[in-house]
Amino acid sequence: MILILIGPPGAGKGTQAKIVEDTFGVVQLSTGALLRTAISEGTEMGLKAKALVESGKLVPDDTIVGIVSDRIEDPDCANGFILDGFPRTVAQAEALADMLETKGLKLDHVVEISIDDDLLVDRLTGRFECASCGEGYNDKFKPTKAEGVCDKCGSTEFVRRADDTEEKIRTRLGVYHEQTKPILPYYKDRGILESVDGSKEMSDVTKQLKEVLSTAA
Repeated sequence: MILILIGPPGAGKGTQAKIVEDTFGVVQLSTGALLRTAISEGTEMGLKAKALVESGKLVPDDTIVGIVSDRIEDPDCANGFILDGFPRTVAQAEALADMLETKGLKLDHVVEISIDDDLLVDRLTGRFECASCGEGYNDKFKPTKAEGVCDKCGSTEFVRRADDTEEKIRTRLGVYHEQTKPILPYYKDRGILESVDGSKEMSDVTKQLKEVLSTAA
């Protein structure tokens, strides 16, 4: 099974990808992590990317696709993989389709995790985690049972992400709507786009996602 998860930042793509990975025996491929690995290992594509990064330039689509192409040749991708963070544009989606076709592969599903911007802002601006054990909380949706005390380890120290402000979140959402969301019609026209309701509880989103993927697995 080859899957792409699409959704705005903070929609829960990473969390759901990990669950899909464990449930269906496929590999989650984060293109950001793949890029860093390729650079550190000094692969042909990694060296190209390193030169561009060091000169302050964006890594072009063909280099990213090349890195993904190399990675999916590894044995652990034999059962399939989940692409996380790629493609982000229609041009990248087209390049990915061409690369998969040359390998005799095709996408089974593209799943959008759909969620209202205002709800997402509420979720992200309210999130914080225990500084000791990393347990996650939210001011509105998942507060600690005892105020100021971690439910899991009893610590009273918590941290918040510096970029979890409404202004910065709405900026990231704006980039998503402008650059990434236009690829949804591209996949809808090809009959492989599904949508799950990301406003639900995490377990409900997981249930929706498993139902969609079970029809293709």
